[in-house]
Amino acid sequence: MKRLSIAILLLLAAPATAQMPVPVPAQTPAEPDAIPLYPDMKAPKGSTENWVRFGKDLAVRNVTVPTITPVLPDPAKATGAAVVVAPGGAFMLLAMDHEGWNVARWLADHGVAAFVLKYRLNPTPADTAEASAYMGKRMAESLRDPAAPPSIKEPRATLDALAALKLVRAGAGKWGIDPQRVGMIGFSAGAMTTLNAALEGQGADRPSFIGYVYGPMLARDVPADAPPMFAAIANDDSLFPNPSYALVESWRRAHVPVELHAYERGDHGFGMGKPATTTMGLLPQFLSWMEMRGLLNAKAGQ
Repeated sequence: MKRLSIAILLLLAAPATAQMPVPVPAQTPAEPDAIPLYPDMKAPKGSTENWVRFGKDLAVRNVTVPTITPVLPDPAKATGAAVVVAPGGAFMLLAMDHEGWNVARWLADHGVAAFVLKYRLNPTPADTAEASAYMGKRMAESLRDPAAPPSIKEPRATLDALAALKLVRAGAGKWGIDPQRVGMIGFSAGAMTTLNAALEGQGADRPSFIGYVYGPMLARDVPADAPPMFAAIANDDSLFPNPSYALVESWRRAHVPVELHAYERGDHGFGMGKPATTTMGLLPQFLSWMEMRGLLNAKAGQ
């Protein structure tokens, strides 16, 4: 079965075809390593997370209590670098396997401590079919003007990203990481959250570097002290058909380091890579970029 983007499925919100994984309700997975970002925060009365599967991949809706889950490398190959991983899903869903835990495990296998961020979301109906219709409608409304940013927003996601970065840095000694080398990578809405953390965070509260994967490529005001950015998108992205790479130019005009990977094919939501396309190089290229920038060359505290 062909894996399609979570975001595309939401946009279409139509009866499934043989090539579309159908979201089905799933049991809430055990998350024994998840750490609440705000220990005193309680879920609103009567609220509950709603987990679904797209094929083999777990996703979650109605997150009200945000967490991070550490995925740590073997100490023998740990580099001291760390990355907060932000899955996407239109601020109404989080693709926890496709753009979260799978990415984190790959990074940890390559010596980078990873922390999967489960951030707060816009509420959606509890029923899976009702939620799909609701999200599809909101997505279509949000993307009517391709020259404007999507209208669906979630400011609390940015707050959660900044809180996650702070928590990771505070635990640097425990996790064997260098607080000066704590970055963030996000996918789609997670990319937008990552970007907001980089632009709205103050000084040392920002990520040290960012990976911006298939987010909108629209221009932004970029301060001279913004973190370096690794950006990636497919040129056939059907969710964000980009007339330019204005966001990359915004970084260049601010004289902040930036690297762009514009893949010929891959559409939206290719995650760690769509088979038979060069998007399969995404994470190796991100890691090589980190190495080029000296982020993998020293152990924690050096």
